[in-house]
Amino acid sequence: MSGSLRIIGGQWRSRVIAFDDAPGLRPTPSRVRETLFNWLQADVAGSRCLDLFAGSGALGFEAASRGAKQVVQVENNPRTCQNLEENAAILQAGQIEVVQADVLFFLQSCRASFDVVFLDPPFAQGLVPPICCQLDRSGLVAPYGKIYIETERALKLHDLPDTWRLLKHKVAGDVGYNLYQRQ
Repeated sequence: MSGSLRIIGGQWRSRVIAFDDAPGLRPTPSRVRETLFNWLQADVAGSRCLDLFAGSGALGFEAASRGAKQVVQVENNPRTCQNLEENAAILQAGQIEVVQADVLFFLQSCRASFDVVFLDPPFAQGLVPPICCQLDRSGLVAPYGKIYIETERALKLHDLPDTWRLLKHKVAGDVGYNLYQRQ
């Protein structure tokens, strides 16, 4: 393993998860995760969460640690999925399901509904608008569900679904992060 991060809250607070480096893998920094989960403090416990482009699993493991009843982590890299499964086993996180799939393919085939969606795609690939439109079309975000979007700082989020309302926005270093709610 070449990387690790510490879970910052909940039942697994201070536990470390390890992961292999992979191209484009950028674990969400701890101060960003802390802010995000402060924003979501009333929304995570008992929720169904979808972690798209799961990578290190930082967001999904944090949500599970804070009481999410289900977390689906979608990642296309086989080795990264193996790391996610290993970390879930170590934590005995039965509420976490790891799905190895292309995110767009998963969104087209999934029939579930989620209360919280984490979207943290590789930077500079133009993935945010098409993923958000597919999320909206597929009905995967529950009414009044929250959508967290992490992007490169300079990216302006345009062409998002009209039914999504921006609740919060911040920047930290090279990262811009946003919380939306489906109306």
